[in-house]
Amino acid sequence: QVQLVESGGGLVQPGGSLRLSCAASLIAFKIYAVNWYRQAPGDQREWVAGITSSNHTVYSNSVKGRSGLSRDNAKNTVYLTIDNLRAGDTAVYYCNVFRTANDNYWGQGTQVTVST
Repeated sequence: QVQLVESGGGLVQPGGSLRLSCAASLIAFKIYAVNWYRQAPGDQREWVAGITSSNHTVYSNSVKGRSGLSRDNAKNTVYLTIDNLRAGDTAVYYCNVFRTANDNYWGQGTQVTVST
């Protein structure tokens, strides 16, 4: 059974930074793309950023210019950093490890709260 564990969330002041981690128990992790999503209370889940197996990265307009994605295939882990955090970044952040529609996995989420 594949397990994904997100970590790194917490309470951060506006203007601060966070690094979220997504660790997967997948033998062939390096062939999977990884996407980050977030869901704020009362809102639908939205896509935030993604990294392909070849390290190509894409970002949503909501975090573009203040975020970064990287992967360490030796550790089966993807990292998402977000700088200059705002109240609007408050949400539960989820990672999805994706190869096909029938071969993708979700983590349990990590809470990010941006507040004074």
